[in-house]
Amino acid sequence: MAPLAKKGVDVVTFGCRLNTYESEVMRREAESAGLGALEGGAIIFNTCAVTGEAVRQAKQSIRKARRENPAARIIVTGCAAQTEPQNFVAMDEVDLVLGNEEKLKAHSYRALPDFGVNDTEKARVNDIFSVRETAGQMVDAIEGRARAFVQVQNGCDHRCTFCIIPYGRGNSRSVPMGAVVEQVERLSGNGYAEIVLTGVDM
Repeated sequence: MAPLAKKGVDVVTFGCRLNTYESEVMRREAESAGLGALEGGAIIFNTCAVTGEAVRQAKQSIRKARRENPAARIIVTGCAAQTEPQNFVAMDEVDLVLGNEEKLKAHSYRALPDFGVNDTEKARVNDIFSVRETAGQMVDAIEGRARAFVQVQNGCDHRCTFCIIPYGRGNSRSVPMGAVVEQVERLSGNGYAEIVLTGVDM
């Protein structure tokens, strides 16, 4: 079932626990950028690139969301958007494609293009291998979850023949220990009894 965003920001998450955590950060950043006030709202798809089936399901969900929410702004991000942005740029249903680094920044959502922009303006995807640090993003809760997720790491230095993940996530980098402890304390203080540490190659 496609999300219904009359106003506000909906985030549809595919894939791993790290995506689940990042989706909460994205929701906050998009709302702080004023995306939720747009008539028709906004739907953000946080995609997975691990399998072709995961990409297919994301595209199917995007098409259904557009049919059911013709006035919504549709933004696609995540690993599939990072590794194959032009496949999503080519979809008429999509208004904006963001890379994995860009998706966590409020300003990426403030400069949302108008409907009908040309394809060169639809994609904001930078070289993920140029990213050297991962700052811990503070969240107060994980919507709809009884357990919370805390990011401690991102990326992978291995280059396994069968695996696309380094090309979606970049090289391995760790969140500073102090930021991890602060996030755990914040979530614990908000009532979470179970906290899962998450990353790409832990």
